[in-house]
Amino acid sequence: MERSRRNSAQRTASVVLAAVVVLGTGAAARPAAAAPQSAGPVRAAPGPGSFRLADIPAKDGVVLKADVFTPPPGTPGADPQGRYPLVVQPASWGQNDLEYVAQGHALAGAGYVVVTYTVRGFWASGGEVDVAGPKDVGDISTVIDWALARTPADPQRIGMVGLSLGGGLTLLGAAFDPRIKAVASLSGWADLTDSLYSGQTRHLQAAAVLAGIQAPTGRKSPEFARVLDDLFADRDLPDVIRWADTRSPARYLDRINANGTAVLLANAWGDSFFNPGQITDFYQRLTVPKRLELRPGDHASQEFTGLLGLSNAAWSSARSWLDQYLKGAGADAGAGSEAGSGVPADRRLPVDLEVRPTGRHESHPDWQSVATRTDHLAVGADTLGDPAAGPWHRTVLGDLPSGAHAGVALLSGMVEQALHQPPTAVIPLLARPAAAVWQSQPYPQGLSVRGAARLHTSVSSTSPDGTAVAYLYDVDALGIGRLVSHGPQSWSGRTPGRPFPLDVTLFATAYDVPPGHRLALVLGTRDALYGGTTPLGSTVTLASTPDDPTELALPVR
Repeated sequence: MERSRRNSAQRTASVVLAAVVVLGTGAAARPAAAAPQSAGPVRAAPGPGSFRLADIPAKDGVVLKADVFTPPPGTPGADPQGRYPLVVQPASWGQNDLEYVAQGHALAGAGYVVVTYTVRGFWASGGEVDVAGPKDVGDISTVIDWALARTPADPQRIGMVGLSLGGGLTLLGAAFDPRIKAVASLSGWADLTDSLYSGQTRHLQAAAVLAGIQAPTGRKSPEFARVLDDLFADRDLPDVIRWADTRSPARYLDRINANGTAVLLANAWGDSFFNPGQITDFYQRLTVPKRLELRPGDHASQEFTGLLGLSNAAWSSARSWLDQYLKGAGADAGAGSEAGSGVPADRRLPVDLEVRPTGRHESHPDWQSVATRTDHLAVGADTLGDPAAGPWHRTVLGDLPSGAHAGVALLSGMVEQALHQPPTAVIPLLARPAAAVWQSQPYPQGLSVRGAARLHTSVSSTSPDGTAVAYLYDVDALGIGRLVSHGPQSWSGRTPGRPFPLDVTLFATAYDVPPGHRLALVLGTRDALYGGTTPLGSTVTLASTPDDPTELALPVR
């Protein structure tokens, strides 16, 4: 089939915007295939320093569309047999093999054989969308086998780099193909269940954006179509969870550790799809060589300029990681000496953070060192952090907007990355019937929040099912609150009117509250990002008693 390198995909404005932010639609587009093409030879004659298009046949007959980049003549890094390290790059969600053209050329110029490919079900690759299922995982090994047989690739030096869907696939490749020595997962996931259903709450806005991007670019399998329908309809969720668990690298952590694959994780604090909490949990359980980088931004927004061939911290770090573990370039080269970081490579530590909202760098030896203590803030009737707070109760109306919100999927994190402006709310104007609000005294020296805050309270409701969303704000003298973090938590099957303990874990962050600002804690029952279960017209009562006090555990340094 004839393939076009530079056709623009004409879609609705919302899908175009989401695709640009999430997946880098600056990459060239390919026309989608109506049916799988039969396996064939490489369609352009190979040559030194070449770029060519290729068809890679999978074991089930599906053909994967791919690009192959080989180093120019005389490029350093070859072994005595003239073979170079191999880097495999699966395309992002809704994208194709030409997404990584700029990075492929750069890696080939640095002495790597690079094979990028369109994941099955998308664009001109055959088959149906498997969402990192067993077929997608099997395709990783197929691509490696093909590259070893048809390119000057070294079987002892194999790595993977991927963005979004490609990032998740790199971690699954590390689990299922022991030949892979190093991976860089950029805006990927570790726990797909937590990404779709953290706090037992459906992340419907993010799921809708993903479905909207997939619709014009790929072909859903019947299984994926059923899972999406069940998620939106709030039915058969145990089956949805089982489906997502199968696609979660965290489930195969023992395999990754046993294989010894070096793992780089680079994500955004505000990722609308893959929250940073599941990434930090996964990182802590890895026993292999590892590195964690977290920056302000949203899903794939940090990496976008690298797809255009521009200087980019995440891609620079991925390149350093490959140099260290595939070329033996030394610990300094692999320490993540990102362009523009201002920190020498030999002084960088494995956990590298850009602190919100300023983007200031901070490095630590491990995630446990990010926070130096946990402040346990008593939650009073309307105060936060008052040790003399007594018993109280507060009733809010269910499923009403309060004015507190976590932003819009993809857009809010991108705005914060560009303008250092998180989602905001005017705290004095929040609708008190729809949310409970507590404020601290000003912090004269400021406060450095590091990690995942946790709220504990007691709840009773007139409905057996419900959802609570907790927000933590940085509040200035005018009462303008900038979102530090938030988190949802749902419950089901509770006896109406009977109190039960509720614990809400907010998403991990690193945020510096300026001197003189306050903290505000808000608890509501509705946010547009989530599929809440609190019925309209119900009430939710929060309470604090001497035997079960309401408290916010806040990690700081």
